[in-house]
Amino acid sequence: MTNPLPKRIDVHSHFLPPNYHAALMNNGHEKVDGMPEIPPWSVEAHLDMMSSCNVSKSILSVSSPGTHIVPGEDELGRNLTRHCNSYAAGLKGKYPDKFGFWASLPLPDVEAALKEIDVAIDEGADGFGLMTNYHGNYIGAPMFDPIFEKLNRVGATVFIHPSKPCVNCQPGTNSAETIDALPFGDHYPIPMFEFLFDTARAVVHLFLSGTVERCPNMRFIIPHAGGCMPPLFTRCVQFSHLVPGGKKVEPRDAHRQLVTQFYFDLAGLVFDGPEGGQGQLKALVEGHQISHEKLLYGSDFPFTRTRFVKAFAERMKDGLENLYKEEEKRDSIYRQNIIKLLESSGMKRANV
Repeated sequence: MTNPLPKRIDVHSHFLPPNYHAALMNNGHEKVDGMPEIPPWSVEAHLDMMSSCNVSKSILSVSSPGTHIVPGEDELGRNLTRHCNSYAAGLKGKYPDKFGFWASLPLPDVEAALKEIDVAIDEGADGFGLMTNYHGNYIGAPMFDPIFEKLNRVGATVFIHPSKPCVNCQPGTNSAETIDALPFGDHYPIPMFEFLFDTARAVVHLFLSGTVERCPNMRFIIPHAGGCMPPLFTRCVQFSHLVPGGKKVEPRDAHRQLVTQFYFDLAGLVFDGPEGGQGQLKALVEGHQISHEKLLYGSDFPFTRTRFVKAFAERMKDGLENLYKEEEKRDSIYRQNIIKLLESSGMKRANV
């Protein structure tokens, strides 16, 4: 039977290889990010989700807490990163029409990450998946400048995923001393809203630190329709002109960078109510003049189970039909935007 859901490519789709799952269980992440359990995952289950929800291709990535899962344990981080990237490359090789992958990096181990960039490109990575922070060191921090310089040189697409907000006790170092920044403790699961705040924190920092300005060849994919970033973006850019001695971000430049270099996936609850186009996504596209050409489909499988992926996809179908009357625009969100992005990135190994 013909699937009633539009055909789609999933840019926000996770995988948990067996060794990675075991490492999470053995290192204090058995209830990762305050969720009840680590979700089960297998290639077969992933392909079944894709069939049910009319996903033609999934671009795989590792979710929070990333692949450097214990502060200070660099060797474990390097080994897990290599395992996950190699596993994903193998899946892409076996199912080239079904899978791609955003390669992980073993940050905050910068030297190892610089080497991994080259290896992952050689293995066919479509881009790189970065966490919002690595044990309290947020992307955009000076310690990560060499990473972004190299990613800019290779013209990388970077998919950013939120993680648990925390503070490093020795900022700018690969210190093992961290403090969770969770004022509600374990009262709420971290993905409920802390993920959205951490997304905002990371993206704003990329702009205020000058990282985006220094990396014009990069493209950024922001999850969950931007999280809490959209309502804060204008305030933070304009506020930079009120603080003596700080970096001033020009609003015109920031908006140009936002609408040209940034893409937003639609994983999660981006529409309000049972029908219609109201909610988070409408606020993003109308509030910041984000073109439909910068929107991408995301499922968040398996942390969003198949039945909910399907329910959210059905809700999205109605919501997008309300926001965009033209079928061509909706198809671009589901498939064509990511196809064009990957074709235009031309990511190649840096000569360094």
